[in-house]
Amino acid sequence: MAFDRNEAADVAFGHRPVLLDECMEGLNIRPDGIYLDGTLGRAGHSWEIVRRLTAGGRLIGLDRDETALEAARRRLAPYIDRVTLVHSNFSCVAQVLDDLNVPAVDGMLFDLGVSSPQLDETQRGFSYMHDAPLDMRMDQRNALSAYEVVNDYSEENLSRILHEYGEERFARKIAHNICVSRQQAPIRTTGELIEIIKRSIPAKIRATGGHPAKRTFQAIRIELNKELEVLQNNTVLSESLDGMIDLLNDGGRLCVITFHSLEDRIVKNIFRKNEHPCTCPPEFPVCVCGKKSKGTVVTRKPILPGEEEMETNPRSKSAKLRVFERKV
Repeated sequence: MAFDRNEAADVAFGHRPVLLDECMEGLNIRPDGIYLDGTLGRAGHSWEIVRRLTAGGRLIGLDRDETALEAARRRLAPYIDRVTLVHSNFSCVAQVLDDLNVPAVDGMLFDLGVSSPQLDETQRGFSYMHDAPLDMRMDQRNALSAYEVVNDYSEENLSRILHEYGEERFARKIAHNICVSRQQAPIRTTGELIEIIKRSIPAKIRATGGHPAKRTFQAIRIELNKELEVLQNNTVLSESLDGMIDLLNDGGRLCVITFHSLEDRIVKNIFRKNEHPCTCPPEFPVCVCGKKSKGTVVTRKPILPGEEEMETNPRSKSAKLRVFERKV
């Protein structure tokens, strides 16, 4: 069955879903299946999923941003009889499914990027293209904002998160200059932070390396919203990708879109570990550890956006899609 892209709806709801066709192919949707979009956003991906479902199918959508949930509710209104929306973080997938009495699903999708509307809503403070209050909270219920990260973290801690989460080569200099500046007055806006970052990076680098604040903003956003902890939390199984794989039916697929190398590396390693979990020494003739494969990595290499998509949606340029299929 062929489906026409509803690009007008994408524009109307301020969001162009990344790798849309590739995600639909990756999910391998069954019309009567149960699917979960763990990062609902403005429902760009969910719109395409739910249109492929019959009355016997079901879509469960999660988002920690109430504004996104309301926009998604409006967009999915024509199919609301087969949609369940939940205000929750995707790390709580196991609890959400338990509350809904759903033991397992046929597919899950997670888009780990900041949605276009979040970037475009100046007051949210995600974008380094506008001057706004330091916020960056995906969930407005959180007490901690970017303001506290920038003004209260120690220089050592700031340097660490800029280096680890932003892979920022000038992390130490930026952290030092932030601490010097805030001694004179609190850093309240993204514009003030950007000026500090610019002073910390040599002019030659600023001229050739893209926007100088990109990596710092990425790092603060990841730290504030605990984005990587959600992915690699192996202490609480239900809050990890391992746990999400366990919640798939036989043949069910997990699709994850990442936007930088740290996230992609985590997803790649977890998928690989679940396909080949054996920890026996290579010289052992047979496996004695007892760890069984949970399925197959569908994408040996990440799926990248094509030239046309990158041209029409520049925010897709760093996107990577990986897919895992459950085998019980």
